[in-house]
Amino acid sequence: MKIAFTGLELPEGKLKYNDPIFIDLVKKFQPVKTSPFYFEFISEHFDSARAIAVSKDHILDLLILDMEKIESRLYKVEDAYEKHTLEKCLEHLEEQKPLCDFSADCKERVIIKALGLLSSKPVVVFDEISPDPDIVIRNIMENAGMMFFYTVGKQEVHAWLVEKGTDAVTCAGKIHSDLARGFIKAELVSCEHMMRAHNMHDVRTKGLSRLVDRNYTIPERSILDIRFNV
Repeated sequence: MKIAFTGLELPEGKLKYNDPIFIDLVKKFQPVKTSPFYFEFISEHFDSARAIAVSKDHILDLLILDMEKIESRLYKVEDAYEKHTLEKCLEHLEEQKPLCDFSADCKERVIIKALGLLSSKPVVVFDEISPDPDIVIRNIMENAGMMFFYTVGKQEVHAWLVEKGTDAVTCAGKIHSDLARGFIKAELVSCEHMMRAHNMHDVRTKGLSRLVDRNYTIPERSILDIRFNV
């Protein structure tokens, strides 16, 4: 996941997220391989980023780009509804607020998306110019509605990034397309329950895991074991 930033003293490039849950799982399982999640920080390349981090003093560096795009479109637009929507967006931006905080209905969101307005992406504003990268990541994930689920074992502990509300079969496909294609069930256990058990067998013996179907929404802080047949 790419995070663009401006006005902040952050390192560029891929950074490992120091996820406390992942760290605890690694300590518990002592796996042969660890696969933490890496976020990529890029300076000012807003177009190619999934989310944006910006200092309070540099918020206009981002918003002015959207203002210019809207003003250019307003010269050409003929549809009254689109014009009204863009005028509301412009007013919101002039209050130095990103469009991700703009309360839009479904029809308005289509207009905003079609124009490719940058601040409609998840934007987090920081008062300080040198925030901790892990804090930036946590805030971005919350704003973007993202979460991790985990796969664990002696061979590997792996963190997987998905949107909140993702179903079991989509999570399976994140791990490998074969798991989604041959999906039967997903065995789910909370990270908290896993940390209090010896291993997956102990979790099952204590009745702390459950089997869920493909459309089941996976909660945050979950460990998954996919049952499949291809």
